Amino acid sequence: MTREEHIQYWRNTSDKDWDVCEILFQSGKFVYCLFFAHLSLEKLAKALWVKNIKDEYPPKTHNVAFLLEKASVNLTAKQKDFILLMNDFQLEGRYPDYQQKIFQRFDQKKTNEILEEVKEIRSWLLSKLQ
Repeated sequence: MTREEHIQYWRNTSDKDWDVCEILFQSGKFVYCLFFAHLSLEKLAKALWVKNIKDEYPPKTHNVAFLLEKASVNLTAKQKDFILLMNDFQLEGRYPDYQQKIFQRFDQKKTNEILEEVKEIRSWLLSKLQ
């Protein structure tokens, strides 16, 4: 796979995860929706890793803040705080004991607020891939 194909792979899978995120939101599956929102950001971070770190594949990590930092993507303090919040959803989407804690915290309104911010970050990260 060429570098450009590798970048496109991460971008395409990010888009697919975002589509799933939107479907889960519409069906009221808010915790799972946020898990897929995280996956979407993670895959864009991995695309940026491939773009900016030419001879390395992205590591097998789900930590979006780490990936973006190592890929030399400069985040504002607000963006970094938000990415750190989103990192929580990769754990909470994977482990049932975490899920139970957050099912009550993230209703439609709160999830929608987070998704609006995810949309902004996704758009910004996509612009960095141009």
